[in-house]
Amino acid sequence: MPKKRFFFIWLFFSATIYSQQKDSLSLKNGIDKPSMLPIHHFGMFSARINQNFKIKASPKKTLTFSLSSANTFHPFVEMYLPENENDRQLQRERIWFNRRFNFIDQETTPAKYSTIVVDAVFKNLRIDFTTKIGKKQELGITLRSYLVTKGTYPFSFFSSDETIEWFHSNIAGGEDPFGRRYYGLNQVHVKYQDRNGKNLELKEGQFIMAGIEFNHFYYPALVNLKKKNISLNFGTHLGINLAKYNPSIDIGFSGNIIKKWVLNSKYEIRSSFGSGILRKNIVNFNSVVDLGNNRFLGSLEAMLEYTEYTRKKNYHSVAVNYQIQTPLFKTEEADYYQLVGKWKEIHAGWQNGFEKMYEYQSAWSWLYTYGAKNYTISLYIKEDLYVNNAPDIQTGISLKIPLSNQ
Repeated sequence: MPKKRFFFIWLFFSATIYSQQKDSLSLKNGIDKPSMLPIHHFGMFSARINQNFKIKASPKKTLTFSLSSANTFHPFVEMYLPENENDRQLQRERIWFNRRFNFIDQETTPAKYSTIVVDAVFKNLRIDFTTKIGKKQELGITLRSYLVTKGTYPFSFFSSDETIEWFHSNIAGGEDPFGRRYYGLNQVHVKYQDRNGKNLELKEGQFIMAGIEFNHFYYPALVNLKKKNISLNFGTHLGINLAKYNPSIDIGFSGNIIKKWVLNSKYEIRSSFGSGILRKNIVNFNSVVDLGNNRFLGSLEAMLEYTEYTRKKNYHSVAVNYQIQTPLFKTEEADYYQLVGKWKEIHAGWQNGFEKMYEYQSAWSWLYTYGAKNYTISLYIKEDLYVNNAPDIQTGISLKIPLSNQ
């Protein structure tokens, strides 16, 4: 009799431990990745694609709150785009900083004219709701908004002007390499005039309800891939942009692949790769500011994650992420544009405001996540190693909460 009691007690506890372990491990749905899209001063007005590295539809409805902070700085710069083909050809024959296009008037030297200056710390608040709508499908709804700030302590500790310039002065970069101190720290100065004469201007403390997004994902069950711990998902995306500068609709498509390696019962490694294409402004509700004449934006993203489970089967994970996006403007224009700025006063990057619009935007991120049954919290830091200052540095925190089993 005691042996039978011992057997049933052992069986009960084994089943309990196994079920707890199974429930906890089910929390680890692929790679943990909150929205880490760079807060670009043009990109925030469009519904860019956030790659999805989950392996299945979440069994529970979830609500995710994400807050990020990004420092962006581009000195004032002017751009002329000659319209006469002879003028363009003369420009093409010279490297961009040795060009000599002399604008007189639209009749004598016809040209498109544009200006930009960006100096601010942008805060991004995203609220994501996700629900399962089928065995292999889910729907996500996102509200995205922004706040324009000076980025003072303590609310922007890592992304403030002081922190960045301290790093430049004491560790790498030198004294005031991009002209922040020349123009003054802790300021908001965001103005853009597009080539059609339309203006975008942001003020300190301005709140921007940028848009609402609908993201549908399908998770195919492919037996041959599942045996190799490989998963796929495909997404369709619809973004409704609400800001007055770009009232429009964007659509997009994405695909992602995730691979898992189980080292033992405690440690795992995952890698992923995703790509997407966004069709900007497929519908415009009103007159819009020209935020890029490339109507299609392509993006690639790769990620590597290392996970360690605790005794309670919660987990810690660390990851590195790389993102790259195609240029906002047609690159052939860079062959003949004329940039005018304070090149004598600023050590480097005086031309960035327009030059970087014609180049690929890329960034590296480092991410830490702690996952438990009732919540998942993630912290990340994003650095622009290509030095396009859009943004220079970005930090973020994300909290995901399961709502129900329904």
